[in-house]
Amino acid sequence: MRSVRRLGSEPYVTRPFHMWASVPDMKQAEEAALDAVDARLGTRLAELRAERGWSLGELAERSGISKSTLSRAERAEISPTASLLNRLCNAYGRTMSQLLSEVEAEPALLLRAAEQPVWQDRASGFVRRSVSPPHAGLRGELVEGRLTVGADLAYDRPPVPGLEQHIWVLEGALDVTAQDVTHHLDTGDCLRLRVWGPTRFRCAGRADVRYVLAVVLP
Repeated sequence: MRSVRRLGSEPYVTRPFHMWASVPDMKQAEEAALDAVDARLGTRLAELRAERGWSLGELAERSGISKSTLSRAERAEISPTASLLNRLCNAYGRTMSQLLSEVEAEPALLLRAAEQPVWQDRASGFVRRSVSPPHAGLRGELVEGRLTVGADLAYDRPPVPGLEQHIWVLEGALDVTAQDVTHHLDTGDCLRLRVWGPTRFRCAGRADVRYVLAVVLP
């Protein structure tokens, strides 16, 4: 006999001997892993500010982020958005991959697909996979980006002025705006940019878009 259980506000039916009956547990484990990344990220953000001797007020002035938001991010009370992390990377003079690699294990030469760090901006529908093995001393890196249908991601500044980006669309369609010019990219298209100001990435199709972002420090 089947029984109905509740996970949060959503009921689900248990069926003996079916593997997918454990899907809610897998989802809970995935969310717990994301929360753990947010906790390590918050700790690292607090360390970076302390290393520079900045108060929350000083960092707020440098980043344009309110003190309350900065405080909540450092305590992992919120999951930072891509836009917020981009502003903090600008203030701390590092790329997002460098920041995210600092909350992972010691870097290796080979990074298997299953070990590549994945970070999710749940508010904007953006998923970011750090493909390249992290190394603070190297200038180039590869990132896989995914935007869900309708997702619109805006950055008000590059993490490092003059950053070189190569954007190669693997699946779907992507609109990229830089220097007030919008470029439409379909599957297989590649765009090269030198980023000095605001940029915008928008899923321009009826399906999710997946792309490679090659980043080269100036």
